[in-house]
Amino acid sequence: MSINRIPFVTAVAVGAVCLAGAAVATALPAHAASELKACHFLPPNHTAQKALVAWGEELAQKSNGELKLTIYPAGQLGGGANRQFDAARNGICDLSFSLHGATPGRYAITELASLPFIGPSGEVTSALMSRRLTELAPEYLAEEHQGLKILWMAVTPRLMFFSKEPIRSVEDFNGLKVRYAGVQFKNLIDALDAVPLPVPPPETTDAMSKGIIDAATFPFEGASSFDLGTVARYGLQPGVASASFALVMNPNSYDRLPDDLKALIDETTGPDAAEAYGASWDSAEVEGKEKLLAKGVELIVLPDAELAKVKAIAEPQVQTAVKAVDDAGKPGTAFLDAYTK
Repeated sequence: MSINRIPFVTAVAVGAVCLAGAAVATALPAHAASELKACHFLPPNHTAQKALVAWGEELAQKSNGELKLTIYPAGQLGGGANRQFDAARNGICDLSFSLHGATPGRYAITELASLPFIGPSGEVTSALMSRRLTELAPEYLAEEHQGLKILWMAVTPRLMFFSKEPIRSVEDFNGLKVRYAGVQFKNLIDALDAVPLPVPPPETTDAMSKGIIDAATFPFEGASSFDLGTVARYGLQPGVASASFALVMNPNSYDRLPDDLKALIDETTGPDAAEAYGASWDSAEVEGKEKLLAKGVELIVLPDAELAKVKAIAEPQVQTAVKAVDDAGKPGTAFLDAYTK
């Protein structure tokens, strides 16, 4: 090659690189990709994990890869259920899905949705309850979630008692050590003359196997996810009350997103997303029940006369709980009226 041709070849090469760079630049997003860290305390086989994975895929697809969701289950980031909301509030993670009952009294209005036998009129499903609670969140629940942006609320199917020994009457609750989550469950267990113990969900199966507790409150899906069927031999129907959860976001994490990605977050959350998640919880109940039955768990239906006794015991609790919220200057009655209409 002649030395005189080198500058020409070099110029062509440089030009080609520049053109390639321009083509790459044209193909790149208008702004850098954003990663959001989502944390929760539930196991990787739980419906919540599956829902977050599906949501993450939706965000990635609709943003052309600009928005990525990285999920940390089982308390890997943020710690146990009682620390998850604060993990999002303090920026340890960008989003968190957790249980209000893990910090009793802190979300007093929200926990009214966990009162015994309370729910919207009509068929009581997770889909209906989750949507209704999400619809009411801006007016009634935002203040007690200060420092968090509520994306949607989730209300479990009704929780039942799973136990090592059969429960066939109200008297069988006497002295029973029962794992609970949430002040309203504690109050009901107290009223039934049982002994409430605040065991974290992931520790429930171990606690029951060691005799620390005799029974625990879960929906079928939760009992199956935490493998409770390996130690609990009985499940008592019908369910008595629901537990509330929420998917929340750190406001600063939301604010730093470009407007189009904020819009995408808004578009894929809210009441419709809550209803869809609740529907997946309803479906998971069927699967969870089948898995527990396969492990030999016997389901007992509380006789009507005994169920009437439980409802009579629970009724004063409902009145007391609502009055306590009202007396604290919060809209307990107004919220419950709106939730149960």
